[in-house]
Amino acid sequence: MKFLRNAVLAFWALGLPLTACAQAPALTTFTVGQTTVTTSALSTGLDHVWELVWGPDNFLWMTERSGRISRVNPASGQVLPLLTLPDVTPTGESGLLGMALHPDFATSPYVYVVYNYTEAGALKEKLVRLTYSASANTLTAPLVLLGNIAATTTHSGSRLLILPDRTLLMTTGDAQLQPEAQNRASLNGKILRMNLDGTVPVDNPTPGSLVFTLGHRNPQGLVRLPDGRLYSSEHGPSNDDEINRIEANRNYGWPTVEGLCNLPSETAFCTANNVREPLTTWTPTIAPAGLTYYDHPAIPGWRGNLLLATLKNTQLIQLALSPAGDAITARTEFLTGDFGRLRAICVSPEGKVYLGTSNGGTDRIIVLENRAYVATATRPATSFAFDLFPNPTRRQATVRLPTPGIRLTIRDVLGRTVATLRPLGTTATMDLSTLRPGSYLIQADGPGGSATRKLVVE
Repeated sequence: MKFLRNAVLAFWALGLPLTACAQAPALTTFTVGQTTVTTSALSTGLDHVWELVWGPDNFLWMTERSGRISRVNPASGQVLPLLTLPDVTPTGESGLLGMALHPDFATSPYVYVVYNYTEAGALKEKLVRLTYSASANTLTAPLVLLGNIAATTTHSGSRLLILPDRTLLMTTGDAQLQPEAQNRASLNGKILRMNLDGTVPVDNPTPGSLVFTLGHRNPQGLVRLPDGRLYSSEHGPSNDDEINRIEANRNYGWPTVEGLCNLPSETAFCTANNVREPLTTWTPTIAPAGLTYYDHPAIPGWRGNLLLATLKNTQLIQLALSPAGDAITARTEFLTGDFGRLRAICVSPEGKVYLGTSNGGTDRIIVLENRAYVATATRPATSFAFDLFPNPTRRQATVRLPTPGIRLTIRDVLGRTVATLRPLGTTATMDLSTLRPGSYLIQADGPGGSATRKLVVE
């Protein structure tokens, strides 16, 4: 039994599947550049999938708006329910919404969820931390980190994103209380930033305040790029859905500004209130939802781009970013109408894209993949290798590479990229002072192949 347990832990650490199964039947195919992307159904019979997160156990973690939190086996599609929250109020667009997993999940097995609930007859919103037990496959010990946020059956947000500095971002909608989006004393119409215990970080824009940005209507997508850039997707009224670059202490205009600062009254407000204009807008609206970043060789045409799931337009949209990340240079639509409303999106370490539909009791998780792609780990072994020392380390480590022109990627235990480096020569020193103590993977990619080493930061 001890050998089996160690084998399972080894597979988990390496990010390898424990089982294999036959490929699911293709539903549709489309091309991205020269790549054929195949879609198939992973899981069916779901109810308004709201969030999909790739977990450190190499399972998908899912929320459904009715209140259920589950783990989903990406090989078989089996849904393993963890908990149905008893106090969720799934009315209209309200219910169980965003989710995030603690970056140090092996030692801090915490799951953060945000949802609507009813108190004294009023609909509200709260952020709750749950504790996961792998042996029991349960979530217990709910701890309210933030509550009593005004809500209604629409405009609740709400995505969660944990940053490398172990602070958490939470988007909130204006709850149809439009002036509150400009009220710094209100938590509505904001992106909030807090420590993982719910307290206010000392370096927030306003001392003692959770407000990170303001002037939002209903942001339902949030993503961080490896270099630290933040982007969100946001619902407009009957016009001007938005993609925004999120910057601390910026104002995003709502309700005075809709979309760009292109009306006389909007221009004056934007100048006076440090308004950050969106990178792109849609009129008519498309109802933008889940937002992610794709950076995997499986589908080269998507590398370095944002991917957006939409509800009203029932599309997946590729958003090409400028090199500086301050403009969207192209918008390309896929899957229009194929699967109905698309809400949730995430990318696996294998480069597969998972979409959650939001149509009702017949919802599905859809997989998008390049079935012709052969991962580096399954290719014939080569002599490509690199040295890493000291290991364990505290503040820095040196890498010795076989050739110049190699890209280094540092990933955390969730598979998230926390830093990238492209040394000019064959030796480089990595500054690790911003990383929390824990285990990381250093991946080196170059013309001669790819190799990965484990790094422990003390």
